[in-house]
Amino acid sequence: MRTRRLGSIDAIRAITMYLMVFVNDLWTDKAIPEWLEHAPAKADGMGFADIIFPAFLFIVGLSIPYSQQSRLDRGQSSALIFRHIVIRSLALIVMGFFQMNMENYSDQSLLPRPIWIILVTVSFFLIWLDYPKTKRKLMGWMQALGISILIVMAAIYKGTSPNGIIWMAPHWWGILGLIGWAYFACATVSLVAKEKLWILILFFVFFVAFNSSIMLDAPAFASGFRHLITSLGLGNASNSSVTILGVISAVFYRKFSQKPGKIEMILFLMAILLFAFGFATRPLWGISKIRATPSWTTICAAISILAFALLIFLVDRKGKENWFRLIKPAGTSTLTCYLLPYFHLAIFISLIGIHLPLVMRTGIVGIIKSLVFALVIVIITGWLEKRRLRLKI
Repeated sequence: MRTRRLGSIDAIRAITMYLMVFVNDLWTDKAIPEWLEHAPAKADGMGFADIIFPAFLFIVGLSIPYSQQSRLDRGQSSALIFRHIVIRSLALIVMGFFQMNMENYSDQSLLPRPIWIILVTVSFFLIWLDYPKTKRKLMGWMQALGISILIVMAAIYKGTSPNGIIWMAPHWWGILGLIGWAYFACATVSLVAKEKLWILILFFVFFVAFNSSIMLDAPAFASGFRHLITSLGLGNASNSSVTILGVISAVFYRKFSQKPGKIEMILFLMAILLFAFGFATRPLWGISKIRATPSWTTICAAISILAFALLIFLVDRKGKENWFRLIKPAGTSTLTCYLLPYFHLAIFISLIGIHLPLVMRTGIVGIIKSLVFALVIVIITGWLEKRRLRLKI
């Protein structure tokens, strides 16, 4: 089967990352439509921003079968591939853990919050930069420096809580950490399943059933698994549900890509079933990103699947890669693109105190500003990528 890089996957990854930078900048804007933002925790509904994180999880799943097959083609054993899964997962979990603790950083800490954020983010680049294979010695020194910085940043950290000053703790895992846990679960399942669709679908059903049981507070089902699942960082398995759907979609594509129209029809039917489940069960638990309800999970997954089907048609069938050339770096250096706004936040907003006039951050003008900001981040990502300054885990 093919293991070449697929244009449709790069395109959906680029679009998703661009939109993630965009929605993450909306907090700087005023008087923008509510439908663009995250819905409140108790609301039965979702905004545009609530769709983006599940899309990110979906594209993580899409890449898993191709990555694993590529490693198998190079002669790597399953044990070696699992080792790679563990290393990648730990990298994401560590980054997410530090970023999550940025939120509760105390003014009583030794360093100002912006400096701490900058040093932590720099350490991520030092540790996980895509170093040339000919620079092994340099890589060793830079990674040692990055790890040392992280250790020092952890040692001096002070956080705030209702009970006073606390040290770093996993109040939640951060966006990257949640992705890391879901990746670990689904990549491991994919490795064991060896592209057997019935196994992958069985795990999807299990994840959704577990998620549903938590929402319904059904101890008879959940008691045997809840402690195990939650202790593994998988929460209520909502994130794993979306990620495994990405794996399933990729496996379907690998099996039926040579039959024009068939894979698109399969993906369309998957989306219809997910929409039907999501809306049919909505009265039970509502649609909520904050509570990670099954309806939110399946509806967002259906949207991502339809987007993937459309991009298969446009990019892989019709060769419209150029339509997405401007934002391509967001799809090829995704992690770099995600981290760059942290430098902007810490340096320009927090340290220097640069704020655009209110008129440029209000209404439609503010939305355009955030769209342009996201594009600038992608362009900088591309500039860095050309100079081999990109993260690779």
